Order: sequence, then structure tokens, then C-alpha cells
Amino acid sequence: MTSVIRVTKEFGFEMAHVLWNYDGPCRNVHGHSYRLFVTLTGVPSENPDDVKNGMVIDFSDLKRIIKKEIVSVFDHSVVVGRKHDKEKIEMFMKLFGNTVLVDYQPTCENLVSDFAARIKPFLPSGAKLYSLKLYETATSYAEWFAEDNK
Repeated sequence: MTSVIRVTKEFGFEMAHVLWNYDGPCRNVHGHSYRLFVTLTGVPSENPDDVKNGMVIDFSDLKRIIKKEIVSVFDHSVVVGRKHDKEKIEMFMKLFGNTVLVDYQPTCENLVSDFAARIKPFLPSGAKLYSLKLYETATSYAEWFAEDNK
């Protein structure tokens, strides 16, 4: 039974960010309870001798990848773009401790794109990143699809 299957796992983490040069309230440090949905696609193993027989990926393997590459980096952090002036960045680092500096404006859209780049190299052969959905609030999210980013 050779079918392409999509599997999805959800992750949650808390993160603050600040948007440099933004004209609304998000220019101030503020936080969100993020929800990340990671969807992979592939053909489940059909090898009866394979310990992962019947799976596209073992959900525990996916959990390990996402925890290491995303959650452990961003959970309970303040994400700041490097375009902020040096004094503000130093202040964020002193005040908040876990400050993650990124080379982009840390919007939901840019974060989800960054997350895709961080995840892809660690997926096992046969499992491909299909999409990511990153909720910033209960009603607002950004999506990344592999097919849109070839």
C-alpha cells in the first residue's frame, strides 16, 4: 500500500519580540503563546524489518528535532532583529537574559520561514517538510508551504 501521507505534530512555546521601526504597538516588547504545527509528507516504510515500519516519521523523532531546533532556542526568549541600535540590544540582553538576535524583522511571517530553514536539514530521508503553521494569537497565524518555496 504505497500512499503519500501527511503527518502533523503541534508544539507550543512562549516568546516575546519587538518590531523595529514599526508604527503600531508591537514596536514595544510584548509576548505571545505561540502554537507551531509541523506537517511532513512521505510514504510510510513498508519494510517489516524496519523498526519504523508503517511510519513516515516517528512522532518522537519529530518532537526531538523541533524541541532542539526551535523550542529550546525560542521558548521564553525575547527575539530582536539586529537592526535595532546596539544600546537597545544590549539593554534587552541585560533585562531579559535569553535574547535571540535574528537577521530579520521578527514577525510571525519571518519566524515561520526561519523555522522551516532550521528544521529541513534534520529530517530523515523520505520525510519532507510539507508545511508549517505558526499561530501568534488564537486567531492570527502565518503559513509556510514547501510548494511555494521551491
